[in-house]
Amino acid sequence: MSGLATCDVCPRHCHLAPGALGACRARRNVDGAVVPEAYGRVTSLALDPVEKKPLARFHPGSYLLSVGGYGCNLACPFCQNHQISQAGEKDVAWRELSPEGLVALAEDARRRDPRVIGIAHTYNEPLVAWEYVADAARLARERGLVTVLVSNGCAELGVIDELAPLLDAANIDLKGFSPAFYEACGGAQGSLDAVRATVERLAAEPGCHLEVTTLVVPGKNDAEDEVDAIARWLAILPGDVVYHVTRYFPHWRMADVPATPVATVRRLADVARRHLAHVYVGNC
Repeated sequence: MSGLATCDVCPRHCHLAPGALGACRARRNVDGAVVPEAYGRVTSLALDPVEKKPLARFHPGSYLLSVGGYGCNLACPFCQNHQISQAGEKDVAWRELSPEGLVALAEDARRRDPRVIGIAHTYNEPLVAWEYVADAARLARERGLVTVLVSNGCAELGVIDELAPLLDAANIDLKGFSPAFYEACGGAQGSLDAVRATVERLAAEPGCHLEVTTLVVPGKNDAEDEVDAIARWLAILPGDVVYHVTRYFPHWRMADVPATPVATVRRLADVARRHLAHVYVGNC
């Protein structure tokens, strides 16, 4: 088909007819090129404690201006932000906010409260419009502000190579350690490999502090062997990777599945501590 274009941002590699949107609902084929239609389209802004990202060992006690848009390249049935992550431009209210405007807001917040140290790209999946993250990060660094990425990490390595030198910290949501679980989360073939490559690349980036989170879902990824394998892998990466084991609560398409028992989360954290020095529990 004339004008067909292939998106190269994530393993899904959407083949898009002219005018078509990708599965993430954030990128579109315009005149034979895939462009980030969601660039600068902001649905959410808030001042958050850095610990909420969660970042346990990156400037504790500080605050970040958190910004989110719409769209995601996964469809986790337990998503806590499905109202925006699973939305397109016509499904949710958004406003244009340029990178310059975003950085100006962060600077203003810092003037009012010196505990504000930068910007976190979060809430939906920031990598579906990674160009916005990159452009804002360059400006933020010029103004002495940090950039934090909170992401599922499911992107091609070329995208991560572009972003890694611009990031001061990242928390990557590692859903599990099996391709089957990523498939259950709406991932394309190769999604787990892509996330592992992202984690490895960010761990090797000298200027990027890295933390990793696994949301423990009952009966899905709560086996001790799985968490043990994750922790053993993280332990051999460069740097001192911080790991969060977090409790699931019923949401979206899993509203009828009870929350993870606290005892399960704490037990799995102890499993991870066999290999890692810094393991935290969340939502307990």
